Amino acid sequence: MSKSRLFTVVVLGSTQTLAWASTYYLPAILADRIARDTGVSTDWLFGTFSMALVLSAVVGPRVGRMIDRGGGNRVLAASNLLFATGLVLLQLAQSLAMLQLAWLVLGLGMGLGLYDAAFAVLGRIYGTHARGAITGITLIAGFASTVGWPLTAWGASTIGWRETCLAWAALHVLAGLPLNYWCLPRPAAAVGTRSTAADEKVPIDRTMILLAFAFAAAWVVTAGMAAHFPRILEAAGASPAQAIAAGALIGPAQVAARLLEAGPLARLHPLISARLATLTHPVGAAVLLVAGGGAASSAFALLHGSGNGIITIARGTVPLALFGAENYGYRLGLLGMPSRFLSALAPLGFAILIDHLGAGVLIVSAALSLAACGALCLLRRPAGAAVHAD
Repeated sequence: MSKSRLFTVVVLGSTQTLAWASTYYLPAILADRIARDTGVSTDWLFGTFSMALVLSAVVGPRVGRMIDRGGGNRVLAASNLLFATGLVLLQLAQSLAMLQLAWLVLGLGMGLGLYDAAFAVLGRIYGTHARGAITGITLIAGFASTVGWPLTAWGASTIGWRETCLAWAALHVLAGLPLNYWCLPRPAAAVGTRSTAADEKVPIDRTMILLAFAFAAAWVVTAGMAAHFPRILEAAGASPAQAIAAGALIGPAQVAARLLEAGPLARLHPLISARLATLTHPVGAAVLLVAGGGAASSAFALLHGSGNGIITIARGTVPLALFGAENYGYRLGLLGMPSRFLSALAPLGFAILIDHLGAGVLIVSAALSLAACGALCLLRRPAGAAVHAD
């Protein structure tokens, strides 16, 4: 990887870490404090958060089209302004209505500034050669929860949750915005694209439908596990301490899998990596259901985390490999809509399933992952397509 490309990856990976840490991962730490301070129930808070995720899904295709037309500097910089505004509004909130307004603004920011937009920017800059850069930013931003949760918890316990929101807002204005606006390349014409292609209609054909289904099914599992992982392990027989210890392995497993994607797996077509990624969760679920808690919990966490680490990359690399760089941002927006809608509902859906099925929810999650794998297996690599790992 050249020095200029490495610099771009570090810049975008850093701003993605900031974006995820200060928005998507915020409620897990601050929800109870916000509820206690504003008198709003945590159910309403997480419902409002789900509303923000739905809004980010709705604006996704339009954001992708904007990036296809002109590059991503302005779009990503605008997301930093929206994040900062939403966090300031959150800091000022004293009622449910104000909290909803804050998360509406943050939802718009998430639509403009999370992975799909970042992938589209890399596709705009590097065209079909963006796979390595996409892997690179997910390697860095994979630490968003590792960095964000402790920082948010430390800030909330020392200066208060409202002041912590202001601190995150300041970082968006002082660091995220200038990095996204001035430090990312501004290509006049991206590699492998035509300037007249940005407004072309994208057909919703068989390949698009299968990809959207595969990513949605996989992302429902990711969202459900993220919300209920320790609870599911305890239902399978693990102790609370074992469940927490196993959960701590997910992050390192994601990073290790992404290192494999950047190394040995880079020689494979992204479709093959994606298929393998959808199989690790069912294998881990089978191990956990057969062997029960304890050591099986750790094995499940490692397998689930590794698959999740690669499927995140596949959301960007598979469409690029199958369709090329033309209208790439718009395609990502279309493909991401079902995933974002369903991931907003996944925590509630998994909670209901756990109440009725206990550890049997793993049968449902494994079936969803296998369905995603089946959809990916129905796709075929275009004849003569090359694999670009740089």
